[in-house]
Amino acid sequence: MPVQPLLLLSHALFSLGVYGILTRRNAVGLLLAVELILNAAALNFVLFGRVFAHVQAQAFALFIIALAACEAVVGLAIILALSRHAKTVLADQADLLRG
Repeated sequence: MPVQPLLLLSHALFSLGVYGILTRRNAVGLLLAVELILNAAALNFVLFGRVFAHVQAQAFALFIIALAACEAVVGLAIILALSRHAKTVLADQADLLRG
């Protein structure tokens, strides 16, 4: 399979992630947008590892997948705590850290 369509898919995933970060107010939507960006980066590592025959690229992709899983767990825990204390999941209304 040619690399260009997959690179375009990676670019589309990254662009959707950036668009989601810039336009979403919901904390869960922001978390999903960050996941899209991480998946685009992992896809790029796999593609360039295949093109240049580097095993390290696949190792980086696995590391990114593990990092995305950890980020999802911590992010959902923060969102759950935010929704319990602030009674909202909107990122711009969360002012719990203001003293």
